[in-house]
Amino acid sequence: MLQLFLAAAFAAVPLTLYLPPVRNLSSFMEVAELLVQEAAGFSLQWYLAFRRGVRRIVALVAFALRFVSD
Repeated sequence: MLQLFLAAAFAAVPLTLYLPPVRNLSSFMEVAELLVQEAAGFSLQWYLAFRRGVRRIVALVAFALRFVSD
């Protein structure tokens, strides 16, 4: 059990290099919040476009199946 704990601890140590210092945390969080807000708009547009595309494909397949069955 100790070996597993030490392996997880030493594997997580390099991740601490990616965290900003505490004095820069507020500016880091501000930038992260802006990125999330911008990404939300893009993801909504992407979702609507993807949904429209899937709807068109389903309609085309339904039309083709109706044409084949007649």
